[in-house]
Amino acid sequence: MSELAELYQELILDHSKRPRNFGPLPEANRHANGHNPLCGDKITLHVLLEGDRIRDLRFEGAGCAISTAAASLLTEALKGKDRAAAEALFARFRELVTGKVESEDARRALGKLAVFGGVCEFPMRVKCATLAWHTLLAALDKREESITTE
Repeated sequence: MSELAELYQELILDHSKRPRNFGPLPEANRHANGHNPLCGDKITLHVLLEGDRIRDLRFEGAGCAISTAAASLLTEALKGKDRAAAEALFARFRELVTGKVESEDARRALGKLAVFGGVCEFPMRVKCATLAWHTLLAALDKREESITTE
């Protein structure tokens, strides 16, 4: 395994074992639930939205290492961003995990989220990696129904 691959694996394992921004967010004004029945991942995302800006966000739930790490890294990447930036970042992330990102510059633009580049080699894991993102969009849209990857 290359040094870079080992570093990426360590980052995913770190965020999976010690997720950042995990737990309730009492002042949140947006919430959504997501479920990936294939893997058993379940997430509740809490968002404090001020105007169009994500002031804070946290998540609760349980899932595989990919799902938990993706939720953890999502919360770090989106704090302080506006909705348009969050949606644009998700579009680039989805391209990465589905194997549509080809340039190194595009990978670098994703920052730490680029660690999920290898997910495209395991199509069943794409749903694990994107569950938190779909759940975030539901929270921002104030959708009541639980989000599912099916």
